[in-house]
Amino acid sequence: MQKNVLSTDLRGKVAVVTGAGGVLCSGFSKVLARAGARVALLDINEAAAEEVARAIREEGGTACAYACDVLSRDVCFSVADCVERELGKCDILINGAGGNNPRATTDKEYYEPGDIDSDVKSFFDLDRAGVGFVFDLNFLGTLIPTQAFARQMLGRKGCSILNISSMNAFTPLTKIPAYSGAKAAVSNFTQWLAVHFSKEGIRVNAIAPGFFSTKQNASLLWNPDGTPTPRTGKILAATPMGRFGETKDLEGALLFLLDNDAAGFITGVTLPVDGGFSAYSGV
Repeated sequence: MQKNVLSTDLRGKVAVVTGAGGVLCSGFSKVLARAGARVALLDINEAAAEEVARAIREEGGTACAYACDVLSRDVCFSVADCVERELGKCDILINGAGGNNPRATTDKEYYEPGDIDSDVKSFFDLDRAGVGFVFDLNFLGTLIPTQAFARQMLGRKGCSILNISSMNAFTPLTKIPAYSGAKAAVSNFTQWLAVHFSKEGIRVNAIAPGFFSTKQNASLLWNPDGTPTPRTGKILAATPMGRFGETKDLEGALLFLLDNDAAGFITGVTLPVDGGFSAYSGV
């Protein structure tokens, strides 16, 4: 198997990853397996999760895929029971399921006179169901799996929860108010959980990725012909390192925060991995 960027040893541990069929979380799953963990890959698209699990097994790792709707308490608890039977009790939970939806996105960055009466989708046209879906997917989609799997961590040493927040949690981006608000809630919830589970020894932290090009945000970043949108130009101009992040850029942060030797006294933090975006004032 390939080696990780750090020497974090997760042998003997069971890691559960939600949203494991996606670009970022599929990478997380592979990294965890390379560190020795037995990985449960959860995704509403079981075929996507199974494809990643198969790749892990081909590398010599242990991985199982499970169909899971993170918004269903019954499903999450049922899957948690299956994981415990088949792989063992959860030691590490990565809450990676999330994303945005066009129904919760405005067409323009700024409201201009007349937009409310035009064909432009303005703030006033945002669909309640769409906004609710985005908020639920990101916040409740973190809370419910945590309820399902953290119960397996109780009374056991060395367990950890890692949530996936966003740079939106620090400063909201234009066009995507629901996603920004939901990720702010995830960061706040990370702090709450860290305090709540501190006496059990369960550490809870989060990673806040900067700008990564994925399937979910492709329409905001790239034109149909593959050329960059004006939004991409703005993003790269505001990112001192001048590029989008790649999954491998998150590996070190992931393994560090999960390493009980290296980060055993770290809990309740949200770590930006953003190429300097949060440090740049624009001038």
